[in-house]
Amino acid sequence: MTTETPQTDAHNGTETDATDTNNRAVVLLSGGMDSATAAAEARSQGYDIYALHTSYGQRTETRELECARQLADEFEANDFLQIETGHLSAIGASSLTDDEMAVADADMDSDEIPSSYVPFRNANLLAMAVSYAEANDCEAVFIGAHSEDFSGYPDCRPEFFEAFERVADVGTKPETEISIEAPFVEWSKTDIAAHGTELGVPYEHTWSCYRDDQPACGTCDACAYRLQAFQRIGVRDPIEYAERPSYVEEA
Repeated sequence: MTTETPQTDAHNGTETDATDTNNRAVVLLSGGMDSATAAAEARSQGYDIYALHTSYGQRTETRELECARQLADEFEANDFLQIETGHLSAIGASSLTDDEMAVADADMDSDEIPSSYVPFRNANLLAMAVSYAEANDCEAVFIGAHSEDFSGYPDCRPEFFEAFERVADVGTKPETEISIEAPFVEWSKTDIAAHGTELGVPYEHTWSCYRDDQPACGTCDACAYRLQAFQRIGVRDPIEYAERPSYVEEA
């Protein structure tokens, strides 16, 4: 598993880790800012993108799908595959998929696993991504997980991705080699926003809010961390919010 991001750009003719411009990668493209930045990173490393979007009953699935399709077009993806799965919603136990559970306001100082955690979601998504990758001779699967995720979500930890790469190696054909790429796993949301801005990620076509399709609420965990990241780098988040609180300490 690669966790460090190269600082060079294949599109500028400079050297990258992916020297073969025909390399292929599946990108788990949720429609959020992290996955959009992961797609931009895959492109900068010279990969052709096979975009995989999953709808699993999350509250904002319609808006997320719309954004994922727009991003796939922006990144000139070779293919876009949407998979609808009902099992995560049927299993429940997450405020993202259970209408009887409220999406809590952000508590950025909490060490507890938030109610928005979908049990073992990333294992489900990565399993589908590895299947898609093997079927299309892809060498890598990119996921946009980062350090502020794994502080609250156990399936975002570096050791989880390392373990899943071993699972993929054991469970695919002998000639198949697929790396699980979590390039931002040691990064903060602020690092991702800064890097994505440098790469020209079209953040106006992304969606992070856990509650609403339009406008974003501005107060759930996802909105809070996203707004804080943009505020820290001094760039206005281009999407619309019902509320736009300040999440940075005043100097």
